[in-house]
Amino acid sequence: MKNRRRQALLGVTALTAGLLLATPQPASAANLIKNPGFETAGGDMPYCWEKSGWGDNDFTFSTTADAHSGTKAMKVELTRRVEGDRKALITESTECAPVVTPGKQYDLSLWYKSTTPDTAVTLFRHDATAGWQYWTDLKTLDMAGSWTQASVRTPEVPTGTDRITWGVSVYGTGSATTDDYTMEQVADPVPPAQCTGTADQCANGRWDVLPTQNPVRSMHSVVLNNGKVLLIAGSGNSEEQFNAGTFTSAVYNPATGAYKVIPTPKDMFCAGHVQLQDGRVLVMSGNKAYPVVGGHGYEGFKDSYIFDPVTETYSKTNDMNDGHWYPSATVLGNGDVISFGGLREDSTGSVTAELFSQAEQQWQPLWKVNQTWSYWGLYPSMILMQDGRLFYSGSHVFGNNIPGTGSAIYDYGANTVTQVPGLQNKDERDQSASVLLPPAQDQKVLTLGGGNIDSNPEANRLTDVIDLKQPNPAYVAGPPLPQGTVDLGNGPQPETGNQGKMYVSAVLLPDGKVLETGGGLHNRANPVHESSLYDPDTGTFDPVAADPEARGYHSSAFLLPDGRVMATGDNPGNGTWNHNVSIYTPPYLLKGPRPSITSVIDTEWTYGDTQRITVDRPIAKAELIRPAAVTHSSDPNQRFVDLPLAVDGNNVDLNVTSNPNLAPPGWYMLFAVDANGVPSVAKWVHLQGPAALSATDASAHVHAFADDLSGKVTGPGKKRTSQKVSPTLSGCDRHYGSLNVCVPTAFPKEVKATAAARCTWLKKNDYGRLKVNGKDDPLGLDRNKDGIACGKADVRKR
Repeated sequence: MKNRRRQALLGVTALTAGLLLATPQPASAANLIKNPGFETAGGDMPYCWEKSGWGDNDFTFSTTADAHSGTKAMKVELTRRVEGDRKALITESTECAPVVTPGKQYDLSLWYKSTTPDTAVTLFRHDATAGWQYWTDLKTLDMAGSWTQASVRTPEVPTGTDRITWGVSVYGTGSATTDDYTMEQVADPVPPAQCTGTADQCANGRWDVLPTQNPVRSMHSVVLNNGKVLLIAGSGNSEEQFNAGTFTSAVYNPATGAYKVIPTPKDMFCAGHVQLQDGRVLVMSGNKAYPVVGGHGYEGFKDSYIFDPVTETYSKTNDMNDGHWYPSATVLGNGDVISFGGLREDSTGSVTAELFSQAEQQWQPLWKVNQTWSYWGLYPSMILMQDGRLFYSGSHVFGNNIPGTGSAIYDYGANTVTQVPGLQNKDERDQSASVLLPPAQDQKVLTLGGGNIDSNPEANRLTDVIDLKQPNPAYVAGPPLPQGTVDLGNGPQPETGNQGKMYVSAVLLPDGKVLETGGGLHNRANPVHESSLYDPDTGTFDPVAADPEARGYHSSAFLLPDGRVMATGDNPGNGTWNHNVSIYTPPYLLKGPRPSITSVIDTEWTYGDTQRITVDRPIAKAELIRPAAVTHSSDPNQRFVDLPLAVDGNNVDLNVTSNPNLAPPGWYMLFAVDANGVPSVAKWVHLQGPAALSATDASAHVHAFADDLSGKVTGPGKKRTSQKVSPTLSGCDRHYGSLNVCVPTAFPKEVKATAAARCTWLKKNDYGRLKVNGKDDPLGLDRNKDGIACGKADVRKR
């Protein structure tokens, strides 16, 4: 990972009338830029233009007579560069910076010559509250010896933005000469399309339960680069299947609705997984042993496997350094995979960070991997930031959060952890969901809901949002989750008070919104039926149709290439499994015909490229969405990467980010979206990795994100073997029933602490006959000591 770099803009003071040598040229009727050809002088820079840049480099700004039109052009040259860039920007002032409207897009154009490939169109925006800040890099300019036109369309202007400025960044030795800038607002969208469903469906979407059930007890869902879905069960949290050595996966084909059961070499129940650069799936660790009453808890093994979507088979890699049951898995900008947390082979918590090398295709020995010897917990959500650091969002599984504020930024290169403030109720964010909001360039993370399996309170409605571009980022409270219906034993009732949900699924959609769905009110009980769409632009939830199926513990929801969402699984405390599969059709698929990507000129993409596609009708935006690899509400690699575009009829040029930390190498779903938010069916494109990194220096596009962290900073601690954890960390009392069954160690607060009340709750939740394992009866459910909990004599009044 590259260390972060601080950006310092070299602003100039506002120009006064006394400095102007000629009357300013007004913008034309369509062109929003004043002095677009540098013809009007203004001190040491032309009127309404300023010097900008950062880093260690030698540079010159000059006007030249070698113009595209008129008598002047602007030349920016770097003769030496260690880091940073230089650029001529439209002056950041109310007089000069073009006024923009939130929600609108703008077409930018300029003429240029360039002697270096290291240039890019860079945008800044003025937020009415936060002031001027970096927005995004758009088109990378090819070298050009003669005047060449470059054009690009901005993303939609974010809420709160009133002005923008932009120019060409030069971040390599050489020069860029520019002239004749234009900026025009894109025409308003076409009128809304006609609804093709019922009025309710067109407003809220539609759920359909498929006729064919999922044949395996899958809790891991991975979308493959051929459009199929890998569903991993292992033993499926079933003691019987574990003892029989029956470990399964299935491959689902959305095009046919068919499932193919795949032989699975090990119990991958609660493993980690992520797509590698070539589309194969890396699966790490899993379940070595179920808990033993009075002995050990769950155990994780060191084995690791790769699933090949072509042959649909698993092959073994080298072992990890440690066992990791419930590990994280985050792909980095160079294609490597980093993993934290989970349980070791002896049931203690792993403090060992693991690194899978993309170049060597194997796990690295311990001495090659930076270690803080920190215990990050189970399935810690570790999201890759634009500067290569990792943001631990606070979402995790089982019990309390890590010590401190419950959220942190980890700098792998410096091997330091800095706490991040603001996460609400940090110890009740167990099986919350966290997503990097669309677009990834904005670097905002949303965290939703959660509970605590140990103390088993009612799950909460909390949401938190953090802007990782801020110098000293901190969570701020977001809007509360909408409430749905919940069955507490008296039939479905509306949620009240602060009732929310844990086991949340959050899915990035191609229209730029987030579907949150599924969940439960308590530890493996009381499913909550509620779904809503979160709009990052407005920061609001819009309730939509709810999945009719229970989707709690061990459920997954994820985006399919056709723009629908698939939901599967549910494993309540009584040990049963929901094999029904639901499909959500969002409202955008009920607005009439969809745009179609009729051709992709090249499916092999490189960072900084301009790629051409053709479409059958006008589109407003395009993006890459990384396919899902989700389990236990966690998919830290899920991301939506905006592709600024230039439109010429049905030909659309897409500008690919130069920063692999924004879009780690691998296969992506490419969507084109029209002005009504209706997406195409995705095309698969392959974004190349390490070779591209050596071709261009992506560090120049790293701005001052989270650069002034003031939280508590810690370096590596003393080397240690592991972290002690409770054998009951899963919230289940193994003194009762089989290993499939989860009798809660703490019952919901409305259940009185008596045998009768507890047994009544267990009966209502279909726990059936519960054998007492061993001689201990910690919950007092076997009062007559016959070895069966909640028998008639146990609940009879005495």
